Amino acid sequence: MNDAAELERYMHAHIPLVAQMQVKVAGFDAVGLRLTAPLAPNINHERTAFGGSLASLMTLACWGYLWLSLREEMPLHIVVNEAKVSYLKPVNGTLDALCPPPEAAALEKFRQLLARRGKSRIELAAEVRQDGVVAARYLGSFAVYRDSV
Repeated sequence: MNDAAELERYMHAHIPLVAQMQVKVAGFDAVGLRLTAPLAPNINHERTAFGGSLASLMTLACWGYLWLSLREEMPLHIVVNEAKVSYLKPVNGTLDALCPPPEAAALEKFRQLLARRGKSRIELAAEVRQDGVVAARYLGSFAVYRDSV
């Protein structure tokens, strides 16, 4: 099973919201992790994407990026600690979120602390774009820890 399919299967099996939103893993590569969801189950009263769905999809993109990056070190707990979302324009089509890789130095520091202490934090960003224009931005702090911590 490839990375994208493995993550999608895991999320659908363990995170009920993923099924409700009809989230799909569109790709995982050097550009980052891309998740999509159709507008219909994520629509608001204005006939655009519900803000909570946009925030959830970006959170899931960041969480999923960490899950894929750390899956060989499992079992680990990955939780969002703090997040900031900016809604810049309405989304009236498919929700498309991308979490790019963090800077190499930040990722290395995160991994070293996790190996040494069994817990660590890292900030990840994500965006939702529509027609090449940023519609929403996300910055989240994620805590990762082992059961023994």
